[in-house]
Amino acid sequence: MSASSQQQITRSAPAPDIKITDVIAHPLTQKLPKSTVTSWGTYEHVSLVLVEIRTDAGINGIGETLARFAPKAYAELINTTLRPRLIGKPVHEISAHWNNMRRALSGRCGGMLIEAIAGVDIALWDILGKAANMPLWMLLGGEGRTSIPVYAASINWVEDAEADAELDAYLEAGYPRIKIKTGKQVKASCRRIERLRKRAGDAAELCIDSNWAYNLDGAVEVAKALEDNGYFWFEEPLNPEDEAGYEELRKRTSVPLAAGESNYTVDQAQRLVQNRTLSVLQPDIARSGGVTETRRMAELAHACGVGYAPHIGMSGIVCETASIHVASAMPNLRMMECHSDISPFKTELADIASASQRQKGGELSVPTGPGLGLEINWDVVERLRTP
Repeated sequence: MSASSQQQITRSAPAPDIKITDVIAHPLTQKLPKSTVTSWGTYEHVSLVLVEIRTDAGINGIGETLARFAPKAYAELINTTLRPRLIGKPVHEISAHWNNMRRALSGRCGGMLIEAIAGVDIALWDILGKAANMPLWMLLGGEGRTSIPVYAASINWVEDAEADAELDAYLEAGYPRIKIKTGKQVKASCRRIERLRKRAGDAAELCIDSNWAYNLDGAVEVAKALEDNGYFWFEEPLNPEDEAGYEELRKRTSVPLAAGESNYTVDQAQRLVQNRTLSVLQPDIARSGGVTETRRMAELAHACGVGYAPHIGMSGIVCETASIHVASAMPNLRMMECHSDISPFKTELADIASASQRQKGGELSVPTGPGLGLEINWDVVERLRTP
């Protein structure tokens, strides 16, 4: 941050006096430098929406909405439906803003609305941090961590030789914890689990992410391979709506279950957290309503003795950085996903290096600048703007 920006923040008005003057959604699209391959298929392009909030104090905030596809639809929702509910309102009333935006559409929580709210919410918290001249993790009043543990994500669902090379690269980069993608073929998934354990050795900590690939019987078979090969969790084995299936799987395996990136709100996480079916909850801050709702989900998990592990995935630097701040503040942090894509969304969009570039030995430093602690490169925004 420049000296002039710092001076502006230092002499700004107290947060209760700061009013929102504009909300602008910027739909962005990029081609990934390397395709991401999961049980769902191959991802070559991905999108997001950058949310910019301006105020009468001259302090702007930045947020990110998970909008992997159809980013213009998300931008339209933010610009035409959420923006009028915020103009002229005090920045600091974030909970009231969240609830007011939630009432913009009727029906159950979830989908585009909550993802759209996430970008707005992150930007509001960014403004509060800048107005207070404090990093977001400090503003949240949490644990005071200056670094957080991360795990590498991910070894793609590709041919053996390519998977071997990806594993070797993560080990070379110093990651002690690595996530592996598996696919719908149960036997092939079990072979992959055994193969990569042998290649990595016993010292490496390994987990898998199946992206809802299995039915219950298939998940039980894969879980047995995980037990035999000492994996530390089984992520999203079943459809997220199949809560009874998760409960039954929990009874039939000793491998800890992880899920939550497909949950939008705290009530959607409630059942499997409160009954301890999940050992780890993984909300994505750019999907699960931003800082406000993600914090609620993490705190519910803490109250129930369940760990918190932020999901990142094919997101941008704003989602990643906001996740680091919340992770730093939560008492039940297990570890954070560190996605390996060296894409413009993570490496060019702001003046901070991506987590995969900054991590050392599976540890990641927490930003110390006000708010999120980053500045957006608006030239890059224009270059990546969705046509």
